[in-house]
Amino acid sequence: QVQLAESGGGLVQAGGSLRLSCAASGRTYSRYAMGWFRQAPGKEREFVAGIGDWNGGRTYYADSVKGRFTISRDNTQSAVYLQMNRLEPEDTATYYCGAKSGVRVSTSSDDYTNWGQGTQVTVSS
Repeated sequence: QVQLAESGGGLVQAGGSLRLSCAASGRTYSRYAMGWFRQAPGKEREFVAGIGDWNGGRTYYADSVKGRFTISRDNTQSAVYLQMNRLEPEDTATYYCGAKSGVRVSTSSDDYTNWGQGTQVTVSS
């Protein structure tokens, strides 16, 4: 099992940047693929970005964030990050970090077994 805790959210103007962090605990952390999802009020949780486990670390992005967001992981620090640049009001949501066992990233939140509590990101126009 792995436990997750997100941080780094906040209020930012459109065009600004934020860096989200997800701290993971658990000895098998490096064997999990990690994903960032977000959920706006009244909407379903949607995939934002994902990164494979330590053996490869291939990255995947939703089309809406491609070129603006970057996901990375530091297995020595047991953390995964989401660098968000050129933020838009449409990026406003609660952002969640998720972990799934296995190598491959999934864009479906149903495939993730462990979640953090979420961190709020608000982008003003």
